[in-house]
Amino acid sequence: MSGSLSHGSVATRLPAQDLARARRFYSEKLGLEPFDERPGGLLYRCGDSFFAVFQSTGASPGTFTQMGWEVEDLKAVVDELRSRGVRFESVDAPGFRTDERGIALVEGNYPSKGATGERAVWFRDSEGNLIGIGQPVR
Repeated sequence: MSGSLSHGSVATRLPAQDLARARRFYSEKLGLEPFDERPGGLLYRCGDSFFAVFQSTGASPGTFTQMGWEVEDLKAVVDELRSRGVRFESVDAPGFRTDERGIALVEGNYPSKGATGERAVWFRDSEGNLIGIGQPVR
């Protein structure tokens, strides 16, 4: 079906109560600059995907992962972000625990990619959005 969602692109939208504060966080802490911007919203490009941060009067509960990156070298990314002041969450859930560096082994993730699991970390942006970064374990 040409009108099917399976042929569309997925783009994440993250709420921000203070858009200027969010822009500073994404720039200073994550090293990202908006690809495009308009009143009330910032659009970021990472690889061939996009995500938007938009002005909102509501706040995220931050109780679940709202957006995630998949990277090739999780340790290098964690080291870089830590050097920029990003603080990683300790997430303990059934089936995995974070180690002293804040990295968790999540068994069983990404089997369709030939992986046996995922190494992952989580952090909150300036607006309380919970964001994950993962690396498939092969």
